[in-house]
Amino acid sequence: MAVSLVDRFRVKPGKLADLAGRDPGERLGYSGKQAGRAALEPLLVELDGLHDRLWAEASRSVLLVLQGMDGSGKDGAIRHVLTSIDPQGVRIAAFKAPEDRELAHDYLWRVHAECPTRGQLGVFNRSHYEDVVAALFVGAADQARCDLRYRHLRAFERMLVDEGTTVVKAFLHISRDEQRERLQARLDNPDKRWKFKASDLEAREQWDAYRAAYERAITETSTEWAPWYVVPADHKWARDIAVATILVDTLRRLDPQFPPPDPKLDGLEFT
Repeated sequence: MAVSLVDRFRVKPGKLADLAGRDPGERLGYSGKQAGRAALEPLLVELDGLHDRLWAEASRSVLLVLQGMDGSGKDGAIRHVLTSIDPQGVRIAAFKAPEDRELAHDYLWRVHAECPTRGQLGVFNRSHYEDVVAALFVGAADQARCDLRYRHLRAFERMLVDEGTTVVKAFLHISRDEQRERLQARLDNPDKRWKFKASDLEAREQWDAYRAAYERAITETSTEWAPWYVVPADHKWARDIAVATILVDTLRRLDPQFPPPDPKLDGLEFT
């Protein structure tokens, strides 16, 4: 099942992302939330064990990039999928609008500084892809500049991979109707209202344009060395299964190993 899910959600290099042709409400073959949550548990156990080996090996790293429309569940995916992992071996970065110091450098300067060190699982909650999607809508870059940046991003990710970081990118694919319900829930719940921003409404009014920008960015930058996966995100439990499956598959292929035991410690006994 893991391989078929990974293959199905992967955007093959040179092929269209085809967001319109992918069902954001897909249930992955499960009857519902209860069955999905039960299926997630063994994935999280395996993920924890694989991550321990990656952390102990300390020679390679993994970077998970999470992108999606507002309300698609980036925070939720991090919270539910990484719940059992040793936090010492995780590096999470969230990229917001660049500050003056960051604007004084090239746009990848702040991104490179947040990449995981050897042994870590890094997670970008939003990422360098803001610079080819959000940048269009705030006037920070036009389409010609973004076309140039696609080449930069492919080369940047190629460099990361060559230096020992495996890059996987997940677009959390949510429907417009589901986004409306989630944004409304934020607005109606005083405990969640802090998450609501006026800019969410502005982006929602340009739903089709944002989707088109993501479609183009994903199509242009899904490569053999840093593939994109389009994850169905209308059902939170299905989103979590898909993200966990992608991570487990990635780490299985890396097959990290614990360092060999130090023979000098054989027979050592504490007194």
